[in-house]
Amino acid sequence: MDTITSEEFRAHPGVDDWAPGEAGAVGQFRTGNFATGTQLFAAIAELAEEADHHPDVDIRYASVRVTLMTHSAGGLTVKDAALAARISDAARELDIPAERVT
Repeated sequence: MDTITSEEFRAHPGVDDWAPGEAGAVGQFRTGNFATGTQLFAAIAELAEEADHHPDVDIRYASVRVTLMTHSAGGLTVKDAALAARISDAARELDIPAERVT
């Protein structure tokens, strides 16, 4: 699978919540509490299994941070952009806002 640039990632629809870079694309979501974070994680896990593409997920008390990268390709791919958009959709459906990644 061919890698894409950060600019190509950003051009994909639905990825405005994500910050692409050399270490992958990162999205962070303000859950407000751990229980809501686990709901988002469950949605991410289901989407990841459907896509056969598994992100790194860091669940904290009030937020969930997700990192996407296609390790077999050595960088970002369209598969990452597609899953990022679906994760953002799932967060919106759960009324979980995205945070600026720092």
